[in-house]
Amino acid sequence: MPANPLGIALRNRRAGQHTLAWADNALQAPENFALTSPAFGHGTPIPSAYRGRVFGANVSPALAWTQPPRGTVELVLIVQDPDVPFGKPATHALAVGIDPALGGIADNALANPSPVPGIRHGKGPLGRLGYAGPMPIRSHGPHAYVFQLFALDRATELATGFTLDQLVAAITGHVVGRVRLDGTYENR
Repeated sequence: MPANPLGIALRNRRAGQHTLAWADNALQAPENFALTSPAFGHGTPIPSAYRGRVFGANVSPALAWTQPPRGTVELVLIVQDPDVPFGKPATHALAVGIDPALGGIADNALANPSPVPGIRHGKGPLGRLGYAGPMPIRSHGPHAYVFQLFALDRATELATGFTLDQLVAAITGHVVGRVRLDGTYENR
């Protein structure tokens, strides 16, 4: 497939790591547990089985975490791509109601509706609920996909369909720990 001139022209334009939820001063907390995936290692490519699809399933990768900090009541997951060429990072998943005692979630647990009891989804920028896999602009270069897991000292009361701004407001002051796992994906 020939190179995409638009992707090449925008190659040096990126929203940046500073635009992630991770960088928000209100969500700062100790990095006191670990997040992994059997599908990819930190900083390595995400397999194409988990890429985004316009039509059809967007299968989320399995995730596992170590014991969150004492007092954790709920986990919240935010998946973002800070390498989009304009504005804010693209949000690929917003999930609340994750039971910290699970120790992990299986492939496709971020489907809508989730097969995992209690998980509720927020809306990504295009109004999608649940996981939307990587779909970077062809020829734009590699994009980072940052899986950010926040440990909370109280349960969120957000109903399905919340926005990122509503989520950040709801968890501000309640983050007791956090961890991240970065994968990459490139559409050549």
